[in-house]
Amino acid sequence: MPLRLRPTAPVAADAILVGDPGRALHLAQELVTEPKMSNHARGLWGYFGKTPEGVELTIQATGMGGPSAVLVLEDLAELGVRRAVRVGTCVALGADLQPGELVLVGEAVAAGGSAGPLGVEVGEAVLPDRRLSDRLGDALGPGHEPATIASFDAHPARDSTRAEVAGDMQTAPLLAAASALGIAAAALLIVTERAGGEGRLEVEVLAEAELAAGRATRRALSP
Repeated sequence: MPLRLRPTAPVAADAILVGDPGRALHLAQELVTEPKMSNHARGLWGYFGKTPEGVELTIQATGMGGPSAVLVLEDLAELGVRRAVRVGTCVALGADLQPGELVLVGEAVAAGGSAGPLGVEVGEAVLPDRRLSDRLGDALGPGHEPATIASFDAHPARDSTRAEVAGDMQTAPLLAAASALGIAAAALLIVTERAGGEGRLEVEVLAEAELAAGRATRRALSP
């Protein structure tokens, strides 16, 4: 039995990982038929169901920050997850991105030390699984080229001088952990605000962006 998750329903080989438990519920209600809660231990809500095409899918909350996400992924690996896509949020660090846009992660630079135990030093980049990332790009369609983001250990909103287009708190350590665990992983992020906290998305707009990202991810994970 995993140390943190206490599954009460099956866990699929394919998983969508989100930080926020509320986002897990929202995507489960929209992406699979008859979703069943598979975990509520530690407030890390997880759901299992089948897509309209009959593909089994797990949607699991990972909590806040890289260390929490890595621990959850380790449990999911023990439960049989073999492919995972992070559907998360990020902060635009430059002027090129606007709130509401989706960012396909081409590489994630460790801007904090949470990926250190996984062998990733600060300043080093971690890559997603190429095949899964390409499938995610195809599902998104034109205009979504892979981008370089930075993963911080604290909220990156005030760091606006970096070269990366966006910052988050999970992707670099999560991708590093996935590689170590033999899980094919990729990441798709929603820009929720600009550096400094400007332009923050309204709840309704964020929900629409979550659904768009979730649908693209479901297509990418389909056979």
